[in-house]
Amino acid sequence: MVRRLTPQIALALILLATALIRIRLLPIPLERDEGEYAYAGQLILQGIPPYSVASNMKLPGTYAAHAVIMAIFGQTIAGIHFGLLLVNEITILLVYFLGKRLFGDIAGIAAAAAYASLSLSPDVGGTASHATHFVTLFALAATVQLLRRPGAAFWPGILYGLAFLMKQHGVFFMLFGALYLVRHRSTLRTLATFAGAAILPYALTCLILWHAGVFPNFWFWTVTYARAYAARVPLSTGVAYLRSTIQDIWAASPALWAIAALGLFRVFWMRETRPRAAFALAFLAFSFATACPGLLFREHYFIPMLPAVALLAGAAVQWGGQSWLPPTFSRRASFADAAGGVPTRDRSPLARNLLAYCVFAAAVAYPFFAERQVYFSMTPVQVAREIWGDNPFPEAISAACYIRQRTSPDTPIAVLGSEPEIYFYAHRHSATPYIYMYGLMEPQPYALKMQNDVIRDIETTRPEYIVDVDVSTSWLMRDNSDTRIFDWWDDYQTRHYELAKSINDLSIYKRKP
Repeated sequence: MVRRLTPQIALALILLATALIRIRLLPIPLERDEGEYAYAGQLILQGIPPYSVASNMKLPGTYAAHAVIMAIFGQTIAGIHFGLLLVNEITILLVYFLGKRLFGDIAGIAAAAAYASLSLSPDVGGTASHATHFVTLFALAATVQLLRRPGAAFWPGILYGLAFLMKQHGVFFMLFGALYLVRHRSTLRTLATFAGAAILPYALTCLILWHAGVFPNFWFWTVTYARAYAARVPLSTGVAYLRSTIQDIWAASPALWAIAALGLFRVFWMRETRPRAAFALAFLAFSFATACPGLLFREHYFIPMLPAVALLAGAAVQWGGQSWLPPTFSRRASFADAAGGVPTRDRSPLARNLLAYCVFAAAVAYPFFAERQVYFSMTPVQVAREIWGDNPFPEAISAACYIRQRTSPDTPIAVLGSEPEIYFYAHRHSATPYIYMYGLMEPQPYALKMQNDVIRDIETTRPEYIVDVDVSTSWLMRDNSDTRIFDWWDDYQTRHYELAKSINDLSIYKRKP
C-alpha cells in the first residue's frame, strides 16, 4: 500500500509546495498584460463585449477565462492570481499524467516537479497571469486525451481549439494534434471530426462577436493588424531576441535544462523508449514554435514549451533510476521501488539511485534558493520592482485609487501609456479603445491612423482625468516613430487640463472647469 501511494504522496507535496509559494505571491501588482486581461474580463462581466470599449490583437479566450476567474474569486489582484494558481496546479497534474503515460511513474513525478519549478520562474513571467498559461493548460489537456483514448478526435479537437482561442500561438498545438492523428493512421472521418472540433470554438466566437456588433473590430485587430504586427521584426533582430531570452531562461534553471537535454538523448538511445522519441521531439518542436510568431521571443512566450522540457527531464530521471538497478530488478521499477530499498547483499544501487534523485531535487530547488528573497521575503511591491524594474505597476494602483475616489462609475478616463491595469483598478472605462500605445509607435502602416483615432476619441469624450505615463517601456518609441500624438498632447493639455497629482512617473491631469 505504501509503495502504491508513494507517487501520489510525492505529487501532493509538489502541488502543496507550489501552492504555498504562489499564495505568498498573490498580492503582487498586476503587470500590463494582466491588466489587459483583467480589464477586458471586467468589461465582459459588465455585459460589454471585447473589441468595443477596449481592443487588442489577442483572441478573446483569455479575456473570457479571466472573467470566469473574477466571477468566482473577485475582481482583485489576489483573485486573479488565485485563478492562476489553480490553472498552474491543474497543468502540473496534466504534466504528471503525460509523463507517467509516456515513460513511467518516476518520469511523471519528476516532470511534474520540473514543470512546477520552471513555470514559477520570474524569468518566464511565471508569476503573472499570462495568456500562455491558459494555452498550455488546454493544449496539455488535449494531448493527454489523445494518448489516453486512441482514436479520440472530438474532445482533443475542442481542447486544442480552446488553446488557440486563448492566443493565436496555440495554433501550433492544433497542428501537433493533427500530425499525431495522421501518424497513427486515423481515418478521414476521424481527421474531419478533429478539424471540425478544433475550429468550433473560434467559429462560435466569431458568431457571438458578430451578434454583438463588434466583428469588424475583432477582425481588424486579430487578423489585419496582427498580421502587420507579426511581420515587422527582421529575422536578424529576432535571432538576437531569441539568443538573449534563452540565455536568461537557461541561467535561471541551468541544471534542469541540462537534465532535459540528457532526457532528449535518452529517449532516442534507449530501445524501450525509442517508439516515443518521435512524440517527444515533435511535442518539443511544436511547443517551441508557439514562441516564434512575430520573432519577439518574450520570456512568457516560452511557457507552453516548459511541459515538453519537463517531460524530457522526467525521462532522464527515470533512466537514471533504472540504469543503476541490478539485473534482478525490473527496468521499469517505480519511484516507490527505488525509495523502498534493495536486498542487503547489494546496497550500492540504492545509494546511486538516491544520489540521482538528490541531484534532480537540487536542480528543481536551485531557482528557489537563487531567488529566495523574491519567493520568501520581499514585499509584493519589492517583488514587482525586482521582476519588472521601473515599470509603474505599483504606481498604477495608487493612480487608479485617486481617480476612483474622485469620479462616478460612468466617468470615462484616458491613459496615455500602455497601462490598462489602471482602468481595471479604477473600475472606469477608457475614453478610447486603444488601451496600449505600442501600436502607435510601431513601424507598421496603421500607426498614424491609430494616433489620430486616439486624438479624436479624447477630444470627443473629453475625459475628466487623463494619466500621462512618462515611462519608455510604456511606449517603446523608436527613432522612426511618428510623434504627432506627443505634439498634440503638449498643446491640448496646456489648454484643457491641469496637473492634479504626480505619482513618480505617472502624472494625473484633471480637466479644467
